[in-house]
Amino acid sequence: MPNEVERIRTEHMSPGADVVNVAARLALQALLQPNAVAIASPLGKYRPGTNRPYRQLTFAQLELHTNSIAAGLQALGIRSGMRIVLAVRFGTDFIALVFALLKVGAVVVLIDPGMGRRNLINCLEQTQPDGFVAIPLAQLVRMCLPHRFPTARFNVTVGRRLGILPAPTLLQLERTPSSLYEPPELELSSPAAIIFTTGSTGPPKGVLYTHRTFNSQVDQLVAHYGIQPGGKDLSGFPLFGLFNAVMGTTTIIPDMDPTRPADVDPPRLLDAIDQWQVTQAFGSPALWTAVGRYCVEHGRRVPTLRRVLSAGAPVPPNVLESMRVAIHPEGEMFTPYGATEALPIASIESREVLEETAAKTRAGAGTCVGRKFAGIQWRIIAIDDGPLAQLDQTHALPAGEIGELMVSGDVVTTHYLTRTDQNALHKVQDGQRVWHRMGDVGYLDDQDRFWYCGRKSHRVRTANTSLFTEPCEAIFNTHPQIYRSALVGVGPPGDQQPVMIVEPWPEHRPRVSTQLHQMLTELQAIGQAHALTASIKQILVHPARLPTDIRHNSKIFREQLAPWAARQLGVS
Repeated sequence: MPNEVERIRTEHMSPGADVVNVAARLALQALLQPNAVAIASPLGKYRPGTNRPYRQLTFAQLELHTNSIAAGLQALGIRSGMRIVLAVRFGTDFIALVFALLKVGAVVVLIDPGMGRRNLINCLEQTQPDGFVAIPLAQLVRMCLPHRFPTARFNVTVGRRLGILPAPTLLQLERTPSSLYEPPELELSSPAAIIFTTGSTGPPKGVLYTHRTFNSQVDQLVAHYGIQPGGKDLSGFPLFGLFNAVMGTTTIIPDMDPTRPADVDPPRLLDAIDQWQVTQAFGSPALWTAVGRYCVEHGRRVPTLRRVLSAGAPVPPNVLESMRVAIHPEGEMFTPYGATEALPIASIESREVLEETAAKTRAGAGTCVGRKFAGIQWRIIAIDDGPLAQLDQTHALPAGEIGELMVSGDVVTTHYLTRTDQNALHKVQDGQRVWHRMGDVGYLDDQDRFWYCGRKSHRVRTANTSLFTEPCEAIFNTHPQIYRSALVGVGPPGDQQPVMIVEPWPEHRPRVSTQLHQMLTELQAIGQAHALTASIKQILVHPARLPTDIRHNSKIFREQLAPWAARQLGVS
């Protein structure tokens, strides 16, 4: 084994012993724990309270499997630097294909299928892909739009191949001898992926990830959370499923639609945790809201679970409380903070939130997302809606003053490959280093913790002041019948009327006018009791779920709610 480890280091690492191709980390895990399960995905129909069969791949099998696929991709003609769209549902095949594409040095184009047909096609067209590795439906769409994808010559069908669909299939690639795989020469700066933002504040943007980006993300997560090989993770978010394999963690594929985490069936996840003795789980706030409520209502516990992570939007304290009761008594729940363009940036553990910061959040201080990860530099600058080309054009603010957050570090991406006009608005040069303007507003406290106050584009600018979403919404969310709320502005910036839109918990949704009147009266009293929200006179109860992003079901689409509020108020 020592000779094999040395061979992998020679083929995949730089002279300084840094991993170059992030996929080489999988090869090392295959040598260190060859017989450990790398991926387990559920089979058959779910039956509550019973052990379910799973398709399993060990780390050694996953390494050989991805080498075979990589060799097949190379035989097809795919080379390093080519952009290949991966349109496959999250699961074993998705994970294997990502690593196979990374192994050949391809640039993997990843996109959320739930962003809508128009956005989806536009985003993919902008990447100018060299090919598609995709399910039959995606291949049919590509074939019907040849003028949109004129350079897509290397295509693989994943799933049943009908006569008109392109060959080869994934099944054929898997039969290629793994020994034929030839590692390409790459550098840390070589492109590895194009990952699209959720589009929660505008059209989705394609973010360039390099191998340095991925390697740095893995190193930061391992170091910050103390992740050791041998754990088992229920992966409610596809990207974390990829990190697991290179961290030596078993990925348990959950029985859920990853594009609709809010609609998860909690018993399916909880039974999987019990069956596999899962130690770690990652999911969006919407997912843990559903699971936590179920656990409280049914007295369900999952004592093997020692580390829970949740990201994508601020996690309400009540969700932290419910999950803490459900997991191991010494377990931890973290809420890492970041964005597609820069992650991870900061993190905080539930005890610090519940024992200290939650009370301040309820009083309108914003949401504390914690301290920065090692290797991250950050600063708060005066809010500016225009471009800032150089660092000396920014104005740094002191602790406690709300401004916009900018960050720098190896996990921070340097530019967009699509919607390149946005580079001027988000990227700031500092010599050879690039800072990213997160688009989030907030402040640093005297402990150098960041308090998130909302998106810059979501602030409400009245004739007298600016209102920030997170502090104002948290005050209204203290009403026991309210699940979440959204502050929007009606009218032109600088003369906007602030409107608070609330979403009650399903069981508390007003059924008759007297209930609605009572709820609005109580909410008005809550708002008027705080100087921060006293100017918010208009409160609306939304008739359904608030519209949210398709990746986490947690980021509220306030851009859609503002026109709705205007119509409700009769404002043109």
